[in-house]
Amino acid sequence: MSTRHLVSVCALLASTALVAPVGAQGAPNVPKLQFEKITLPNGLEVILHEDHSTPIVVTNTWYHVGSGDEKPGRTGFAHLFEHIMFMGSEHVPTGQFDKLLEAAGADNNGTTNTDRTNYYEQLPSNALPLALWLDADRMGHLLPVMDQAKLDLQRDVVKNERRQRYDNVPYGRANETIVAALFPATHPYHWTTIGSMTDLSAASLEDVKAFFRTYYAPNNATLVIAGDFNRDSAITWVNRYFGNIPRGPEMPARPIVPAFTVARDTFLVQEDKVTLPRVYKTWHSVKLFHPDDAPLDVLADVLAGDKNSRLYKRLVFDMQVAQDVNAFQLSGMLDGYFQITVTPKPGQTPAKMAALVQEELEKIQRDGPTPRELARSLNSRRASFLDQLASDLGKSDRLATYDYMAGTPDYTQQDLARYERVTAADVQRVANTYLKQHAVVLTVVPEGKRQLMVTGGAQ
Repeated sequence: MSTRHLVSVCALLASTALVAPVGAQGAPNVPKLQFEKITLPNGLEVILHEDHSTPIVVTNTWYHVGSGDEKPGRTGFAHLFEHIMFMGSEHVPTGQFDKLLEAAGADNNGTTNTDRTNYYEQLPSNALPLALWLDADRMGHLLPVMDQAKLDLQRDVVKNERRQRYDNVPYGRANETIVAALFPATHPYHWTTIGSMTDLSAASLEDVKAFFRTYYAPNNATLVIAGDFNRDSAITWVNRYFGNIPRGPEMPARPIVPAFTVARDTFLVQEDKVTLPRVYKTWHSVKLFHPDDAPLDVLADVLAGDKNSRLYKRLVFDMQVAQDVNAFQLSGMLDGYFQITVTPKPGQTPAKMAALVQEELEKIQRDGPTPRELARSLNSRRASFLDQLASDLGKSDRLATYDYMAGTPDYTQQDLARYERVTAADVQRVANTYLKQHAVVLTVVPEGKRQLMVTGGAQ
């Protein structure tokens, strides 16, 4: 497997948290994505979007399984399969998957998050049959050649990725600590996508094969073909390569998210090999496409979306007490959270940062955002949204996202519209509704500096 496959989206929902940039009132409408959707007898959904502007085509296969579908004690399986799927299949020997695509001039990779796993190829138009054949072979013919040696190899690769991206990097274990404290043990977002070392070590070959049989079936997948292709030829190839793959068992229902509230403020400290401390404040919020999801995104923009935002301007520029400050609403298919992060400059304390953040929160809760702040957020999001729609890969991701998470691929304009409806009163309301609730406050401190922890008295 090539080194690029080591890059995985293991945050709560990186590819959908920013799914919907926005536009200002009176701006031109976002273009409607034209598509055709068909379903094969074995349940595979196929979405076709033709764009002949460049001789490039993208195949993007979404399996409707992520770390949120795992079970306690068996975490990390969805991400492990992101790696195993590049190890060859019955008619594609180990190492040939990448070589065949690279010889055709293709770029390919895979990503995993809490809700789905995807694999894509971006390649010259005339190589579309190759990409479809390779994807079909690993969907229908992976198990016969999956053995202990392949599992052990990729398990070690994933463990090393965990070391590189979580255990041995500054602040790398913060998110894992936060979600474990924020979400109950029975919640599907209680663990991170990378999985635990213990669970990865405990996974047997039969455990892994059973996971594949359950989730990697045509009736649990969506294939998007976007770009320069002939519609009739593409459908012929899809039927030829995918049509004989047997339908899998009926898919398990998505995990049930328990209703919960954070009962009290939780203050945590984590020592790390860092020079500067960092404070994270995280509130339970809402899932993707919830009515409050868009106002919370705009709230994050107003607070710390760019260098003109309230927290960035005050803490980084005016007072010069912080190295950086960030805010975001992270929305998964099942749930979400809102987080503000501040790294103080040398000589400044996390407690002071927390107090300054609280001052700004109280201002926006009392007065709401200004018209200029609202317009800046909306214009920035619209630009980002249109930028993503400029590429075949970006359009394929949007179509797959909407199909799975909104129930229809035809959601581009509705997605934008929910942001254009956001008012200053909406932003003020969600600031009062969610950011006055109890939160998880984590302070990451240099080793031996636990006295820098933010506590309740510092709020």
